[in-house]
Amino acid sequence: MDHCLSLHKSFALKSLPSPPKSTPHHCFSSDFGDRDRSSGKPRPRRRPLVVLAGAGASHCEFGSLNTPLEPRSSVGKHLSRVLQNYRQLFHVSVEDELKRLGDERDAAVDRMALAGASDEALLHRRIAQLKEQECQIAVEDVMYMLIFYRFSEIRVTLVPKLSRCVYNGRLEIWPCKDWELESIYDLEVLEMIKEHITTVIGLRADSSVTDNWAMTNIRQAHLGRVYVASILYGYFMKSALLRHHLEQRLAIPTTHRNGGQKTFLQFPEMCLYGFRNLLSGRLSNTRSVPHTQMLNGQETEPEKLKRFLTGFDSEALQRCAKLKSKEALNLIENHSCALLGNEGAGFFESDEVIVTSFSSLKRLVLEAVAFGSFLWDAEEYVDAIYKLKEN
Repeated sequence: MDHCLSLHKSFALKSLPSPPKSTPHHCFSSDFGDRDRSSGKPRPRRRPLVVLAGAGASHCEFGSLNTPLEPRSSVGKHLSRVLQNYRQLFHVSVEDELKRLGDERDAAVDRMALAGASDEALLHRRIAQLKEQECQIAVEDVMYMLIFYRFSEIRVTLVPKLSRCVYNGRLEIWPCKDWELESIYDLEVLEMIKEHITTVIGLRADSSVTDNWAMTNIRQAHLGRVYVASILYGYFMKSALLRHHLEQRLAIPTTHRNGGQKTFLQFPEMCLYGFRNLLSGRLSNTRSVPHTQMLNGQETEPEKLKRFLTGFDSEALQRCAKLKSKEALNLIENHSCALLGNEGAGFFESDEVIVTSFSSLKRLVLEAVAFGSFLWDAEEYVDAIYKLKEN
């Protein structure tokens, strides 16, 4: 059964003005209320009762640290507190925690090696395995906090559990935050992302306000596949974009190994895959498109990004689209499960129909693409300090 599904020190991103905040249902800005007068510590705010579909309005809690996936480790919980209360120390804390985790993992491995063939060898091997599992969970939490930090820089909070965003029997996500989520891309990249949105949900880039708020039906399983495929699309676009910039700087000629035919990622077909296949990078569904005019193996004009991407052969496509680490794979799975429901893989196999608007679907897709892009950055950052496990 299929299961539901690094970041450099400079995280400065421009953001655009927020849209009008006329929310159709109740939202809360923070997970914490007033401080306790005796201890000075923040007192947890009592959460409202969750009302599910068909039972009237619900509370879609957009909070400063109200992520769908709660930290599972003490490291993750510590960084969430630092991010909320001492934001200026966040990156210092991240680096310190990663170094400490790496030292603890290496020390356990060294003790296992020193034990050799002694009577304690089995014990130290087991200790090393448990320490590695503990560190992996903690590192995944670190990556998640890094991704959340990137969203916070553009003043976007992650959509909470979808079960809390049901209003009068319909799934509605507000505010849409389209401007902020689109502001992180160059124009050419944004055009490709808009094409992706049109492909996966059928909403045209030039659609009217009426079209955006029109209601539509989508099956739970398909919504899950669209969300995960969009995360992978953002991850792929970040990887491909950096490769494009590198080849432009080095003036590498564009060559193809597929007999004059180019291939391009087909996400509508990808969406039909199981989640494990999606995350494992088994992308065999590619199509051939006409080969652009070449002169001595090099184009007469500088390649545009889209033309560059359509020139990928299957090997280059696999390399850019496949997740590099097991931690990234696990993070996508856990985040997607937490967002889409607590039913585990059952949500992704369900034929239940969700009533929602195209605007809400667009918000989810834009968030997923940004999540994939930020995940690539977080993975690079973490791997430079704490060696991740190869996927």
